[in-house]
Amino acid sequence: MRGGPRPGRAQRGKGTGVTRTKRAAALPVALALVAALAGCGSTIEGQAVPQGGGSGGASAEFTRLLTECDAVTDEQIAEAVGVEAIERGFFGAICRWDTAGSAKVTFNWFETGSLDTERGTAQRLGYTVENTTVEGRRAVLMRPPDDPASCGISAGASTTGIFGWWVQYAPGSQSPDPCAAAVTLARLTLDLSS
Repeated sequence: MRGGPRPGRAQRGKGTGVTRTKRAAALPVALALVAALAGCGSTIEGQAVPQGGGSGGASAEFTRLLTECDAVTDEQIAEAVGVEAIERGFFGAICRWDTAGSAKVTFNWFETGSLDTERGTAQRLGYTVENTTVEGRRAVLMRPPDDPASCGISAGASTTGIFGWWVQYAPGSQSPDPCAAAVTLARLTLDLSS
């Protein structure tokens, strides 16, 4: 019988494949069961405390975390960018405000940042970079190449590191100079931290 299947061969291969498949499926299930049982056997020391019911302790040092976002009031930000009202957005490593579409404002601070790093990054991005001063502190004014409605400034902070403001108006809108707004915000920040 040339070219045809040999009796018994197909059945042996079929049976072996099914057994291997069952073993392969059983192994992850067994490992998951062992891991789950091991986790159930651990004990966590201490006493359960409801959320917000802690006594402070080590976490008390974080109570003023993110107060940098309050360095300039919402009203001062709105006035600096030339709008009537501004809405707080994201607060974290950076802080954002929005004016319902006409302008976006961003504040950042880097405790270990440097103006050289800010300048170098802006130059690599192709931004127009200008050295300046704000309240006697060195600063860098930055403009993206194809967005005349946006401008940012980074300045040396009152203690260590740097802070920065970016103002971005809606493209094509009749808006004030974004660099003037960014410089005003930097000036307000330094006035408050002195």
